Amino acid sequence: MNFSPDQNELMARARADLRMGVPVVVDGPTPLLAATVETLNTDRLGTMMALSQDAILVITARRAATLKAAAYDGDLARVKLPRDATLAWVNGIADPAGDLMHPMKGPLSCARGGNVKTHRFAIQLAKAARLLPAVVCVPLEHALSFAAEHNLVYLSAHSGQAMLDASSPLHSVISARLPMEVSEAGRLHVFRPEDGGEEHYAIEIGKPDRAEPLLTRLHSACFTGDLMGSLKCDCGPQLRAALAQMGDEGHGVLLYMNQEGRGIGLANKMRAYSLQDQGFDTVEANHRLGFEDDERDFRLGAAILKSMGFSKARLLTNNPRKVAMMCENGIDVTERVPLHVGENPHNHAYLATKVAKSGHLK
Repeated sequence: MNFSPDQNELMARARADLRMGVPVVVDGPTPLLAATVETLNTDRLGTMMALSQDAILVITARRAATLKAAAYDGDLARVKLPRDATLAWVNGIADPAGDLMHPMKGPLSCARGGNVKTHRFAIQLAKAARLLPAVVCVPLEHALSFAAEHNLVYLSAHSGQAMLDASSPLHSVISARLPMEVSEAGRLHVFRPEDGGEEHYAIEIGKPDRAEPLLTRLHSACFTGDLMGSLKCDCGPQLRAALAQMGDEGHGVLLYMNQEGRGIGLANKMRAYSLQDQGFDTVEANHRLGFEDDERDFRLGAAILKSMGFSKARLLTNNPRKVAMMCENGIDVTERVPLHVGENPHNHAYLATKVAKSGHLK
């Protein structure tokens, strides 16, 4: 039996290593040593820069637009690191927290030309690790031997990117009866992805008929709204209203997806909140951090429903993108059921932005 980890398991290790501040080796058209800025320390930055005079900081085009840096590669920019670059300087490029206090970051010199497939994968890996999408990269001549010498994870950009683009298969772990306030006939199902990512949950109310359209809510985890009663969003009221409606109708399934902050993680969501306090709306905040408007993968919800035996849904949502994604992935959405609750003076602008910029329906 071969005990060596496969590519999928190495990807999970790589995400964990990057969160700990350990670099990974990525092979591809341009083999790289890559480390995320958020967890990089001074010693490792100095060691990486000593390896090559061509060290660069890869950021997304969203972040580059804020910094007025040239995104020659379309979706990303490769900022050349000055030889005297410090960790504070690198952090200032990656993290927008100090942009208003220290707006002058440049001029920034950006690389152009060549194949950036490896750099693109490094950015996507940082996102998958729920870290700021900013990666220090150093070119390597002998990637495999370098990884072996330093006990670093070695990944193929080609196969690794294919895994990130695909939706990881989900497997049912356990289900158990869960009496709730809205219905004593409740059941909680736990699903675990093969890629080592976060588990997702399905809360089943009653005994829904698998042949009929299912009252469904695709709900993204919101620690601040669901648990803390935050007034900055409408997530908590939507969660409770959806469960209450399922309880009233006697059946339904609420899919609770661990994709906090539209898929950027709680820490980055709090960074976005901080930027909102500076006057930026929710979409602008995500862009300044280097993320897209929405980084969630709604395919996972469709996969869970199909594994539970459902093929038709009445979807509780104001987001047409959820309807489209469910339909594209094998769930026939027979009805969009509006869910308008939870508006207050603290989140009025947030809800208006979702309508104006994210296509949500009133």
